[in-house]
Amino acid sequence: MPQYTPPIRDTRFVLDRVLKVDRYADLPGFASASPEIVGAVLEEGGKFVAEVLFPLNQIGDRQGCTRHEDGSVTTPDGFKEAYKSFIEAGWTTLAMPEEFGGQGMPHYLSTAFEEYLISSNMGFAMYQGLTLGAVSAIMAKGSHEQQAKYLPKMISGEWGGTMNLTEPQCGTDLGLIRTRAEPQADGSYSITGTKIFISAGEHDLTDNIVHLVLAKTPGAPDSSKGISLFIVPKFLVNEDGSLGERNGVSCGSIEHKMGIHGNATCVMNYDGATGWLVGEEMKGLAAMFIMMNAARLGVGLQGLSLGEVALQNAVQYASDRRQGRALTGPKEPGEKADTLFVHPDVRRMLMEGKALTEGLRALCLWGALLVDLSHKAGSEEERQTADDLVSLLTPVIKGVGTDIGYRVATDSQQVYGGHGYIAEWGMEQYVRDARISMIYEGTNGVQAMDLVGRKLALNGGRAIQAFFAMVAGEIAEAKGDAKLAGLAEALEKALGHLQGATMWLAANGFKNPNDVGAGAYPYMQLTGTVTLGLMWLRLAKAALEALAEGGGDTRYYEAKLVTARFYAERFLPEAGGLRRKVESGSEAVMALDPEMFRAA
Repeated sequence: MPQYTPPIRDTRFVLDRVLKVDRYADLPGFASASPEIVGAVLEEGGKFVAEVLFPLNQIGDRQGCTRHEDGSVTTPDGFKEAYKSFIEAGWTTLAMPEEFGGQGMPHYLSTAFEEYLISSNMGFAMYQGLTLGAVSAIMAKGSHEQQAKYLPKMISGEWGGTMNLTEPQCGTDLGLIRTRAEPQADGSYSITGTKIFISAGEHDLTDNIVHLVLAKTPGAPDSSKGISLFIVPKFLVNEDGSLGERNGVSCGSIEHKMGIHGNATCVMNYDGATGWLVGEEMKGLAAMFIMMNAARLGVGLQGLSLGEVALQNAVQYASDRRQGRALTGPKEPGEKADTLFVHPDVRRMLMEGKALTEGLRALCLWGALLVDLSHKAGSEEERQTADDLVSLLTPVIKGVGTDIGYRVATDSQQVYGGHGYIAEWGMEQYVRDARISMIYEGTNGVQAMDLVGRKLALNGGRAIQAFFAMVAGEIAEAKGDAKLAGLAEALEKALGHLQGATMWLAANGFKNPNDVGAGAYPYMQLTGTVTLGLMWLRLAKAALEALAEGGGDTRYYEAKLVTARFYAERFLPEAGGLRRKVESGSEAVMALDPEMFRAA
């Protein structure tokens, strides 16, 4: 049976010593997140997910969700009771605005808790994750009336929320949607169409589900410019806030899928359902991107969360399982075999997992802090810089973060050997669950194209230039410390490759757009390699500072330094190869006619 322990010590190390969040105590909402409060939230949140939600993870995977003849859906055994406890404890309200019933805590704190939530039970966590995405769109684009009607109960967890984008004939190319919105005399719209792959589309956890639906109004352009966004609740809401009659939206079926069985992924049918426009007509895609950007950061966090729980189990298994002898001679002669930890290739997989997950945790929490600063920093310049950086890094956190999650889950399964392929050990579920994170909310190839096609050139390249300057500045400072110089120099070389690849894309993209498309994915990987290198430079610096102060967990800080060196030796050298991939262009990629791909 798998196990899970929330990595509270590592979270606190990043928040307290790397990000030093206490320096922002004078900003709105930050004062309430004192070190004592942060510690209590992480301890209690970790205890809740480990004791209540983690035991339901394999149950949810085995049972899945059930659709009934009347279109209703029931979640796996224990989910409904756990969800009731979840909302009663207030875990849905952490970083939500106080005016709508939230606690007003910083986003970085809710992100830290969400890592534990996802690790413990990803299928369960998705119900609330989808609701928070819908909340973000209504907060940004909804009218005051819509906000007052829907947000308090969505934030409390009494009502759920969804995103309805995809249709059978369109996914990434949303301009192809066919769902129609016909205006009605009372100002509402009649929504008709079919949506697929709708996570948490129907379930029994909440009293109502508020669907946010993309549709086209009469006469709208037959492209993405003609898309509008609508609120379509499962139950209509009366003037006094009570629930009225059932709306014309139903679950046609539940998708049979590879993983995340505990979450109901639905085909949703809209048959003249009543909906209300969110924001301006034909401005729906911009409104939906608010949800998608929030969701993409959340999906990147899924990569971290699944990698973490898989790695924890692989480490435990390698500590317990005895197979063979160390290459340098028996480590425990009194035993018939040594543990798996003596074997360098097992160590390689575990060290790679440690370096990637701990670096990714620092990146996800930094990204969450940037979200906070983009809204609450003291000056407009600081807010703009934070917004630029989080916009640039969102596709990296989502794309590279979920690549990492799947890689670490697969390698952790490999540590188990044949047992990793057997369901009762739990590892194959983590591999299956991690796979979807690379696909939904925009596939990782789409993330790469977003990075090179939109984010690099945005505002004249302001964000990427600020990123380059920041990394270069931290490298220059670190090179003055003999204990950090080796890592700083390795990162400097990798940064040079990233800068060179960026210049190549800028010079060649206009000549041949396919060169940008062909180089996008390795460029995203290269950006991720450098960004995680920056995280490890910060982690190593913080560990050295902690050791210099004396006291504390010396072995923990020393492990950080060794892992930073491992990242510098094993990952940063890959930057040169990734640059060469980018600069190889698109000729060979695009050369073959489609029929030439068939060997037969």
